[in-house]
Amino acid sequence: MNLEDIARRAGVSRSTVSRVINNEPYVSDRTRAKVMAVIQEVGYAPNPAARMLVTRRTHVIGVVIPRELITVFEDPYYFPTLLQGIAEAAQERDYATLLWVGSSSEDEDRLYERVLQNRLMDGLLIASATRQMGITRRLVEHHIPFVMVERPAALEDQINYVSIDNIAAAQDAVNHLIDAGRRRIGHITGSLNNSDGLERVEGYRLALRRARLPYDPDLVVEGHFTSRSGYLGMKALLKQGVDAVFAASDTTAYGALQALHEAGVRVPEDVALVGFDDLPRAVEANPPLTTIRQPIHQKGYQAAHLLLDLLDGKVRGPRHILLPTQLVIRASSGANTF
Repeated sequence: MNLEDIARRAGVSRSTVSRVINNEPYVSDRTRAKVMAVIQEVGYAPNPAARMLVTRRTHVIGVVIPRELITVFEDPYYFPTLLQGIAEAAQERDYATLLWVGSSSEDEDRLYERVLQNRLMDGLLIASATRQMGITRRLVEHHIPFVMVERPAALEDQINYVSIDNIAAAQDAVNHLIDAGRRRIGHITGSLNNSDGLERVEGYRLALRRARLPYDPDLVVEGHFTSRSGYLGMKALLKQGVDAVFAASDTTAYGALQALHEAGVRVPEDVALVGFDDLPRAVEANPPLTTIRQPIHQKGYQAAHLLLDLLDGKVRGPRHILLPTQLVIRASSGANTF
């Protein structure tokens, strides 16, 4: 079955069938419906290579996560949920996704070189980017459509992104601890070459400043959004006599909880704890974890739709979308104590 056969069955020209298949304008709704009915009846599937030659589109979007695969899936929820949101949006628009993940044997520059040399993608989504990432500047310079799933470190006025207000969310977390009477509040950060990690540090600092509490660099331990860094970070903070800790992710907070339990420290009586993300395990933690809920699935879903809208000419960039967050109070911060 070819285009001529479909045109003959639908009673239209071959060029009309081609316009319908390639979703081009200047076809009436009635004619489009008639052609689509024939296509569904005969089970016709366009040749991807031929379609690409006509439309100059591959109907593939790339997703770049410049982190090792083992760290991407250390937490079985965050990145899978983000990717699920992206995949759902892509499927709704008849697009496929191509995932690019870093490796320990490859530096970021080499990863980005491979991405930029690839010709199978119409646009890119970039998640968990580092601040030194040169790919964004090159994408801007070459007018390649892309959307970031966090705020960029530079060129913000030229880059499309979907994110959350990390600064305000971190302030909510620390303000909650301050309101609960905590005064020696530590922070286990995320990766400090990542915008999310840096913005959460800034929110922590602002909350202390507004409460007229001193910022003590000894109470800030760099982490990497991992359980291991939470465990080691908490061990270091216990030596500083903290009475509360804000962890930059729930995964980090789980490691911190392990260190607290091993040290025989009561949570929240001795040390209160707040995480970030509201992953499913937060409810199952001992005690249940107070955390900042962010819409992970929606972030991926909206980022993909924004990219596809840019590709289809429905919107013009740069577009900046900030999704809402919510402080979810549970027992780890003393919800049942104060």
